[in-house]
Parts: sequence; structure tokens; C-alpha cells
Amino acid sequence: PRAAACTEPCVLACPASRVIIFPPPVVVTFPGPILTTYPQETVVGSTESAELAGALESGVAIGTG
Repeated sequence: PRAAACTEPCVLACPASRVIIFPPPVVVTFPGPILTTYPQETVVGSTESAELAGALESGVAIGTG
């Protein structure tokens, strides 16, 4: 019996592959507003600021000058 001999290299054609590479997620932090509350009962400063705070709480009109 005769054996079939192939002297040419065997080439297998494959279809083109498509690879999708996703970049890693990036976390961006935006600074938010700084909320500061001041208690209305606390008055820091001189006696004039205490008088001013008392006048504002009682609704008394304050004139300038």
C-alpha cells in the first residue's frame, strides 16, 4: 500500500478574533459643601454682640450710627 506523504506545511486558517479590553474604573471624589451649624443660644464675643443677639431675638429694630 502506498502512504500519502504531504511535503507542504499544514496551515489552518482561523477567523479574526476580537478582544475588548475595558479600562479599570476610576473613582473621582468631588469635595462637597461644608455645612456648619451655629447654635442660636451661643453668642461668642463682646457684650455688644450679646446685646445685638438679644435685640435680634426680641425683634427690636436696630439703627446704625
